[in-house]
Amino acid sequence: MDLGIKGRRALVCASSKGLGRGCAEALAAEGVNLVLNARGSEALEATAEAIRAEYGVDVTAVAADITTEAGQAEVLSVAGPIDILVTNAGGPPPGMWTDWSRDDFIAAFDANLLTPIALIKATLPDMMERGWGRIVNITSVAVKAPIPVLGLSNTARSGLTGYVAGVSRQVAGSGVTVNNLLPGLHDTDRLQMLDKVDAAAQGITEDAARAARTATIPAGRFGTAEEFGAACAWLCSDKAGFVIGQNILLDGGAFPGAM
Repeated sequence: MDLGIKGRRALVCASSKGLGRGCAEALAAEGVNLVLNARGSEALEATAEAIRAEYGVDVTAVAADITTEAGQAEVLSVAGPIDILVTNAGGPPPGMWTDWSRDDFIAAFDANLLTPIALIKATLPDMMERGWGRIVNITSVAVKAPIPVLGLSNTARSGLTGYVAGVSRQVAGSGVTVNNLLPGLHDTDRLQMLDKVDAAAQGITEDAARAARTATIPAGRFGTAEEFGAACAWLCSDKAGFVIGQNILLDGGAFPGAM
């Protein structure tokens, strides 16, 4: 299927690896030119070069902390007008409710709530003026089924969900869509970190923790960055112009609800 976005320009945050890279590669495969962002320059440049070589699109890499005002300003200055925005940032650390201070919540809000909002506000006007745009926020299954040890993430990402619900409907008539992708358990560095935390807490091996986690997924496996990226590319396509303010779950069937 031709997604109708060849020649578009996309900013993909936290895209040197994991789900962000999966989205960047899927967009590149459709002929989308990219601005990639991550904090670590070495991994970012390696990803940028690999995508250039594989797909033949223009790729600009900007190493900066997107969760800071200075980082946002740098990335947006380099990116210029874009057609597609994919927001993404690493999740806050797990823990217990007794562990988290006000500063911990502020840090989580900055990374997973206020940063996406700042990027949306910065890029929406140009998209609306041109009459076309796609914004996709990578959030979490936790906004539908809160995860007890991820209270910081539950709180910040649920706030973003509420924000998108309103904004997406306010701008829909301009040809711009805003939606969220909710990853469940995907085989990324984040999952490996959670395996270590569970193993230490339960006094078991990481392999045992991983096996127990896999058993919670009806699909019998973890998701991949490639299939997550494919969903992102479709949501950014001309084919998804009637999808407004939705939270699309990719979790292998783990969420037990009917909707």
